Amino acid sequence: MPFLGQDWRSPGWRWVKTEDGWKRCEPFSPALEDGNNQLNDISHTVIITGDDEKDVYSNEDCEFAAKKRKKDHFRSNTDSQCFYREKWIYVHKESTKERHGYCTLGEAFNRLDFSSAIQDIRRFNYVVKLLQLIAKSQLTSLSGAAQKNYFNILDKIVRKVMEDQYNPRLIKDLLQDLSSTLCILIRGVGKSVLVGNINIWICRLETILLWQQQLKNLQMNKQVNNGLTLSDLPLHMLNNILYRFSDGWDIITLGQVTPTLYMLSEDRQLWKKLCQYHFAEKQFCRHLIPSEKGHIDWKLMYFALQKYYPIKEQYGDTLHFCRHCSILFWKDTGHPCTASDPNTCLMPVSPQHFIDLFKF
Repeated sequence: MPFLGQDWRSPGWRWVKTEDGWKRCEPFSPALEDGNNQLNDISHTVIITGDDEKDVYSNEDCEFAAKKRKKDHFRSNTDSQCFYREKWIYVHKESTKERHGYCTLGEAFNRLDFSSAIQDIRRFNYVVKLLQLIAKSQLTSLSGAAQKNYFNILDKIVRKVMEDQYNPRLIKDLLQDLSSTLCILIRGVGKSVLVGNINIWICRLETILLWQQQLKNLQMNKQVNNGLTLSDLPLHMLNNILYRFSDGWDIITLGQVTPTLYMLSEDRQLWKKLCQYHFAEKQFCRHLIPSEKGHIDWKLMYFALQKYYPIKEQYGDTLHFCRHCSILFWKDTGHPCTASDPNTCLMPVSPQHFIDLFKF
């Protein structure tokens, strides 16, 4: 009986005759690469599809079979991400005559180009925040393929931070939330739905703990530059830079660079503006924290209010949702909008709004 592969139309495995006998030609095997090159010069190749049966196929048939096996090998590769030609997704929550089923969070995570988005500094924080929200509450709702893509993207983020040393605090918070969630899921196995073998999740948790240790030991490279530096700027320019920050931890981190920046980072007016930007007047009036001199300590106020109320989020670039077409996409990639004026239909989507779009 002839051997049938994953596709019953496939001619089966390709076998190569060597001095030691017939050997199966593995696709993409470096050891047999030279043999494959020699086979390209032959007009016909002998394929053994059974114990006693032989069939002769032309080069075109062999090339078609090799492409088919290459495609299957790529899909089964655990280190690869599912790629799609379109970088947008139609968000539908119920079946219609035109579309059956509904769109899930895992499907959206697979279809949107998050792997390339982390290479863009404008989108990096957005993707990390989205992964953090998924880690907190939506990890078990992802399909197996989406979970594989999730951890592949996370691996690329860690590598980027280790190489570029860009915003390690953000990825540390993500890994902390993810490790806490995995510990709870592994301890409560059987009580919650985990897609995949429990050993795979234990292995993922060990990888996360290893990443946390690597980030903990991360040493910032000292920049050697004989030109103009941040410290050479006038005080009013440094002050304007601090007023552009929307995260209190970024202000504290910058204040640790030089004594001058530390003095500017402790300005009461700076922290007051930050509180007024993120919180309403009624909110910080309920949690007034006076200082020793009787003035309001706006710096402590900011971190106290942060525990009770969410802060405003700022991103260089976000996903957008077209209200007319119900399509989710990156603004740079665009989508096939049928509205007369597409710009009036666009709505920026925050990470939390992205999660809410797929809650039923």
